[in-house]
Amino acid sequence: MSKTETYIPRLKAEYDARIRQVMKEKFGYKNDMQIPALDKIVINMGVGEAVGDSKKIQSAVAALTAIAGQKPVTTKARKSIAGFKVREGMALGAKVTLRRERMFEFLDRLVTIALPRVRDFRGLNGKSFDGNGNYAMGLKEHLVFPEINYDQVDVSWGMDIIICTTAQTNEEAKALLAEFKLPFRN
Repeated sequence: MSKTETYIPRLKAEYDARIRQVMKEKFGYKNDMQIPALDKIVINMGVGEAVGDSKKIQSAVAALTAIAGQKPVTTKARKSIAGFKVREGMALGAKVTLRRERMFEFLDRLVTIALPRVRDFRGLNGKSFDGNGNYAMGLKEHLVFPEINYDQVDVSWGMDIIICTTAQTNEEAKALLAEFKLPFRN
């Protein structure tokens, strides 16, 4: 690729070429700025075992870095809870926010590679919208992503994935994500 060429992810090109027009026809938007778009994707990994072993958080951060393609932020406990042996400021998880090209690349890998590798997968719940056009889903293990080397993993981590859109309603957001080929079951 030369310096004048810019890389455009496959899903972004499809959004610009096809999905915008389909959404405009389906919902009858009068202005192109009303057409919903993807805003960001937030990936969150809670590591409760980090209370007993601080090396587990580094393992989770390394895995999330490989999956997302950028370094995550460690989340820390806001207050101490003696019953759970948690101290204020203790690292308990990791999260990363993806935007622009990395967001489209991650969504592409999630739909085409990771979700088909989930055991007993029957489709995503179509009711996990928050009312403002954002969709939340969870994965029980991070091993479904091809970036993770199965032989080097000691613990399987779960993760939450939140897909934020600029849609105003759940119906618009579901139609947008269905055009991106997210496999909803209902």
